[in-house]
Amino acid sequence: MKKLINDPADVVSEALRGMAAAHPDRLRVDLENRIVYRKDAPRPGKVGLISGGGSGHEPMHGGFVGVGMLDAACAGEVFTSPVPDQMMAATKAVDSGAGVLHIVKNYTGDVMNFEMAAELAAADAGTEVLSVVTNDDVAVQDSLYTAGRRGVGVTVLLEKIVGAAAEEGRPLQEVADLAKRVNDNGRSMGMALTSCTVPAAGKPTFDLAENEMEVGIGIHGEPGRQRLPLAPAREIAELLVDPVVSDLPYQQGDSVIAFVNGMGGTPLIELYVMYNEVAQLLDRAGITVARSLVGNYITSLEMAGCSVTLLKADDELVRLWDAPVNTPGLRWGA
Repeated sequence: MKKLINDPADVVSEALRGMAAAHPDRLRVDLENRIVYRKDAPRPGKVGLISGGGSGHEPMHGGFVGVGMLDAACAGEVFTSPVPDQMMAATKAVDSGAGVLHIVKNYTGDVMNFEMAAELAAADAGTEVLSVVTNDDVAVQDSLYTAGRRGVGVTVLLEKIVGAAAEEGRPLQEVADLAKRVNDNGRSMGMALTSCTVPAAGKPTFDLAENEMEVGIGIHGEPGRQRLPLAPAREIAELLVDPVVSDLPYQQGDSVIAFVNGMGGTPLIELYVMYNEVAQLLDRAGITVARSLVGNYITSLEMAGCSVTLLKADDELVRLWDAPVNTPGLRWGA
């Protein structure tokens, strides 16, 4: 295992210290409870937005804390859910009286722990909490970590769009309804060229031959739909786009936000090669790309590969997407 770490046991805590040191103008970090806060949270009258999950998916979620996105993010150990006490502490800390929305990727531990945290926060402080669970991955119905579809790339788009709505001062129920609408209109599919190595394990999560790829993986390297011989980017794009488009389904005349996400170990030049193929496929299908995002946003440590996410977007969603955002992982207009 070759990694830029000191001790595998200290990776998460030292990364959080680094994040606090790198972004003192935007963030404050509760190192004891492993919570990243927007520096000016809680904002009076604003719905608090919280997400979180296992570490190893950076910049998600801590990197999306800031103006226009999350108010707090809870960090678990690598690929391990945070605990309810973390989530409860974050919930109480960002509640200004307008309530809190939990944005939860559909992984069994995350869902269970966020549910417990919501109950604890309501009982302890009377905090009103609503939740949305993202489940956009079309690859498999269930996986090693989930009952039902996994929450993957659409989580990034949802946090941006719903973050903008919360910034406008919309009430909790309206923000939660918007979050559900975003999730319902987004679909994703991913693939891997290599495995990642979890620091505590010290060896690759799975074996993949040089001439093979895994199609339909999740963000923990879970097995996907199928293992296939390595193919050109053009064919890989079809393997990702076709099941996404046919699932919702997206139709000729639809407008979408198109997101090509790197899994952590794929250079940007290759992600743009993939986006070029994705854009051509969408054009041939008569689907208009209203906005696009290309880069490493929801990763799996150093896994090589990518995912494709499409979100059917109307004028309101595009306007909220364009709204200013200022976080370590996503920034424009602010």
